[in-house]
Amino acid sequence: MEAAFTQLISQFGYIGVWFLIFFENVFPPIPSELILPLSGFFTTTTDLTLPGVIIAATIGSITGAYILYGVGRILSRERLMTFFGTRPMRLLGFKPDDISSAVDWFDRKGQVTVLICRCIPVVRSLISIPAGTAKMNVIRFSLYTLLGSAVWNTVLCSLGAAAGSAWETVTEQAEWVSDVVKYVIIAIVVIVVIWWVVKRILPAIHEQRAEK
Repeated sequence: MEAAFTQLISQFGYIGVWFLIFFENVFPPIPSELILPLSGFFTTTTDLTLPGVIIAATIGSITGAYILYGVGRILSRERLMTFFGTRPMRLLGFKPDDISSAVDWFDRKGQVTVLICRCIPVVRSLISIPAGTAKMNVIRFSLYTLLGSAVWNTVLCSLGAAAGSAWETVTEQAEWVSDVVKYVIIAIVVIVVIWWVVKRILPAIHEQRAEK
C-alpha cells in the first residue's frame, strides 16, 4: 500500500494527494495516518510545498465527505423509520421512534460533533452520514468539515515534513492512537450490545410471544 501511495504522489503531486484523501474519506479503512505524513515528507524531497499539500488534502477531505453526506441524505429519517419499523427490526428491539429521536438530537445538539470527529481517527469520515440523514445545513457542514479536516491534515502533514526521512515514525504513532480509538469503540459497542439485548431484544421477544 505504501508503495502505491508513494508512486501516486510522485507522479501526480497535489492531485495525487487530493485523490488519496478523497478516497480515504469515502473508504475509511484506507489510513490517512499513512497518507498525510508521507505527503509531508514529499515536501522535503520534491517541489511540493507544505501549504499546498495541506490544501490539497483538505479539499480531498471535503469532497470525500460530501459523498458520505449524500449517502446520509439518501438514508432519510423517513426511510430509516420505515425500515426499523419492520417486524425483524422490532424483534431486535428497534422502534421507529428511536430513529426520530436520534435524528432530532443530532439536529439540536450533535452537529458540533462533525467538527470534533473530523479530528478523531476511524469516525472522522463516518460522521458525515448522520449529518446527511439529519439534513444538516450544507454550509455549516462544509465549514465544520473544513475546519476539522484542516487541523487534522495540518498536524500530520507538518509532522511528516518535520520528521523527514523518519516520517514513518509519525505514522506509527498516529496508528497507535487510531488503534486505541478502535479498542475504545469496540468496548463501547460490546457494552451497548449487552445493554440492548437485556433491555430491548429480550422484552421484544417476550412481547411477541405474549401476542400469539
